[in-house]
Amino acid sequence: MEGTIQCTANYVPLTPISFLERSAIVYRDNISIIYNDVTFTWSQTHQRCIRLASSISQLGVSPRDVVAVLAPNIPAMYELHFAVPMSGAVLCTLNTRHDSSMVSLLLKHSDAKILFVDHELLNIAKGALEILSKSTNKLPLLVLILECDAHQSPQNSSVSPGTLTYENLISKGRLEFEVKRPKDELDPISLNYTSGTTSSPKGVVYSHRGAYLNSLATILLNEITSMPVYLWCVPMFHCNGWCLPWGIAAQGGTNICQRNVTAKGIFDNIFKHKVTHMGGAPTVLNMLVNSPTEIRKPLPGKVAVMTGGAPPPPAVFFRMEELGFNVTHSYGLTETFGPGSICTWKPEWSSLSQDEQAKLKALQGVQHVGMEGLDIKDPVTMKSVPADAKTMGEVMFRGNTVMSGYLKDLKATQDSFKGGWFRTGDLGVKHSNGYIELKDRSKDIIISGGENISTIELEGVIYSHPAVVEAAVVGRPDEYWGETPCAFVKLKEGYSATEEEIIQFCQKRLPRFMAPKTVVFADLPKTSTGKTQKYILKERAKAMGSLSKKKNSRL
Repeated sequence: MEGTIQCTANYVPLTPISFLERSAIVYRDNISIIYNDVTFTWSQTHQRCIRLASSISQLGVSPRDVVAVLAPNIPAMYELHFAVPMSGAVLCTLNTRHDSSMVSLLLKHSDAKILFVDHELLNIAKGALEILSKSTNKLPLLVLILECDAHQSPQNSSVSPGTLTYENLISKGRLEFEVKRPKDELDPISLNYTSGTTSSPKGVVYSHRGAYLNSLATILLNEITSMPVYLWCVPMFHCNGWCLPWGIAAQGGTNICQRNVTAKGIFDNIFKHKVTHMGGAPTVLNMLVNSPTEIRKPLPGKVAVMTGGAPPPPAVFFRMEELGFNVTHSYGLTETFGPGSICTWKPEWSSLSQDEQAKLKALQGVQHVGMEGLDIKDPVTMKSVPADAKTMGEVMFRGNTVMSGYLKDLKATQDSFKGGWFRTGDLGVKHSNGYIELKDRSKDIIISGGENISTIELEGVIYSHPAVVEAAVVGRPDEYWGETPCAFVKLKEGYSATEEEIIQFCQKRLPRFMAPKTVVFADLPKTSTGKTQKYILKERAKAMGSLSKKKNSRL
């Protein structure tokens, strides 16, 4: 409009770097990080990140270069979420369960200039560099992250001369370093590789703008007020910890870091540090509700838990509430910076039965405040499906918290954005109240005799069996029906069940054609983020061969 201008006074590119800078002023003496007996304040964290950014720049890293890290949820992993973008570089957090071969592949694909590695994962990193050296002379510099004691002095007795170490980089960095903020808020801030549950990992590029907006969105959808105490169970390498490393900084919270995630560790940390918020995949929730009573400690207050991934069975929601946790279900993908939708609770639902409440909590809900659009569409016509809770379509997003694209894969980027929406590959239905419900991955839906069978719905029923701790369903080839449900089931310790018992249990609660025709009792293969690797189970089911017509009668 006439009389208006855009200048530095009224426009600054959005970046989560500003969250740390503000907290260093507002919450300067508040505790930012606790890890065993190590603590930092927000002032210290800010200064450490500046020094680290300075050293990264001195190592010859230019803007938009990639800096990788292979580490669990320790203070260094948290600090690198700020220090790397403050140096102008792009942070690439690697899955800690990858082997040397996969780490080598991702280092090569990302052209990483530096690899920060935790001391427990050093052999994986060295193996990756050895593999990489066979195809290129441009190897990333290796920086070793050592464990620290209460005085932040790294244990360096076993470090060979000339090894670059994390704490040494911080001590040598300049506090006067000029932080490199993005000139364009769409500049990349991080690179996240998908977990590879269905195929080879893709490099998902996040922008400063998207990270900023999704950080604020995660604060709002978790109802995180100022100075929360957040327990790190979600791996920070997964979607940058659902953007909460940046989000917790915005609210001046305390980050409780833990190297390993166990039920005992979670209860101990909640009790000791008065944790207010945490997150976790359904497998973490399952671990808590099935934990031995002797390790459980009384919660100091209600602990808000955000979960994502495949919807937890209603029974898990109910048991978590009994333990004192308030669970909120979110849904999203690596491509949506983690959470993209939230099952916003309505007060009138609180008067419903516990079973009904649990079913409602399992819905994927509506887009969060940072996402512009969420819909279920026919992937061919791009028309919205009717809100009848029956008609299936593909879940699609659009908004500022959708990825910039896939690194070095323009075709995959264009295909995923075809029609002006991000196509998730997930199938779902829309309810009359506008809330969506996930039914399956398009690759996982079982089509048996022309009938669509939702593996998620069937898994939920199997989970409700008192002897079952985990379940996953895939299609098994069938001569007559095309494919039928094959359930892989893990039983609780000390419990027993037979194949026929599980099948009959499902037949009593579902249409007979939806019940599994085969039950295999085994541990489920998982990604490090807790997702079941169904492609492995599909291979196992296929290797079992086709069922005979006689054995598979539906009558």
